[in-house]
Amino acid sequence: MQRFVSGAIALALFGTSPLAVPAMAAETSMQLVITLPGNAERHLVRYKCEDTDDTMQVEYLNADPDYLAILPVEGKKLIFVTTLAASGVRYISGKYVWWTKGAEASLFDLTEGLDAEPLVTCIEANDIP
Repeated sequence: MQRFVSGAIALALFGTSPLAVPAMAAETSMQLVITLPGNAERHLVRYKCEDTDDTMQVEYLNADPDYLAILPVEGKKLIFVTTLAASGVRYISGKYVWWTKGAEASLFDLTEGLDAEPLVTCIEANDIP
């Protein structure tokens, strides 16, 4: 059984949803410990995204049947969970979709429509140990 502690998960749970924290509430932080059965793995991947010299780090937590991706969106780390996909792996967090196919990944905003162009497209730069 694997245990993962992620401050990013706490930020995503309490810092990104207008329903999670009342408007007048003080800023709160916490740690969330995730205990995953079986052959759980944590995988960090760095992506090089188009039109920028910066790279983006994505954390993947995999424990069949649960697959999570934690990535920065608009300055906040969001937790994405897998959902059905025709090809590749599709992760959802609120209005955002992170879709990976091989070494390529794209971030979409569902409020822009199903046929909208991605907000950004990235290529895997390297695997982080």
